[in-house]
Amino acid sequence: MDARTEFRDFLTSRRARITPEKAGLTGTGAGGHGSRRVAGLRREEVALLAGVSADYYIKLERGNARGVSDSVLEALARALHLDEAERAHLFHLAEAVNTGTRTPARTPKPAVRPTVQRILDSMSTAPAYVRNRRLDILAANRLGEALLAPILATPTSTTPTSTTPRRPPNVARFMFLDPAALDYYLDWERMAAGTVAILRAEAGRDPHDKPLTELVGELSTRSDHFRTAWAAHNVLVHRTGVKRIHHPVVGDLTLAYEALELPADTGLTIMAYTAEPATPSFDALNLLASWAATEPTEPTGSPARP
Repeated sequence: MDARTEFRDFLTSRRARITPEKAGLTGTGAGGHGSRRVAGLRREEVALLAGVSADYYIKLERGNARGVSDSVLEALARALHLDEAERAHLFHLAEAVNTGTRTPARTPKPAVRPTVQRILDSMSTAPAYVRNRRLDILAANRLGEALLAPILATPTSTTPTSTTPRRPPNVARFMFLDPAALDYYLDWERMAAGTVAILRAEAGRDPHDKPLTELVGELSTRSDHFRTAWAAHNVLVHRTGVKRIHHPVVGDLTLAYEALELPADTGLTIMAYTAEPATPSFDALNLLASWAATEPTEPTGSPARP
């Protein structure tokens, strides 16, 4: 992923979605509609709103972001009505442009520590698992394994050897490459869009992540839907929300989730799910817990416990 191209395409995509009315440009001046050829803002209008020259903004939108200041980036974020995730993505892309193609030193890939696994296991009534920023599932508690059974059962395309260990289950691969995902996610379109947006944000944060680049390449090659969504340049921070799934054993579930980052393990997050008490989902989750108690501790495809 070329940093200059990513910066250019992100600015272009954000400009295209902002109407003159939303930007506060009305009347016959810069926001007039009589001779407009674009649905979004013109480059000159973004420059006006950001307080920079049109020539300078055009240079930025061509990917020439070397030396761009934080104050200009903040002005662009305001002009383009960027949300928190989009603003962070803009700054990450600018940083990537300014560091060039040099690959920074990477910290070793963190493993799931036994302490973290014990925390997962102590959450006996809440499905929980640990994922990295590429959406690999690295560990889970008993109820988490039961909830994620369709994802964990997805076969990998690599055979583990002494030098290439088994590839962990990955939410994005399941989402776009396994037909079972269409049944598992009751609102697949929304979940798929969010999954792509999470990976897009991570690609901006760390464009030198080779496994992420390989994942994006694989999904782009094998899934038309992923390739189209990736080209939209949408980004998302995954912190809290609601997921609606259809579990093959207990049926429909509506679950609230929280993303709990692990500061001591850079890039790892605990995803924990709960159901609202006195609801069908609460009863179904309890039923799933009973079912999980009768199943083997390591279903096929589940992440290995430390």
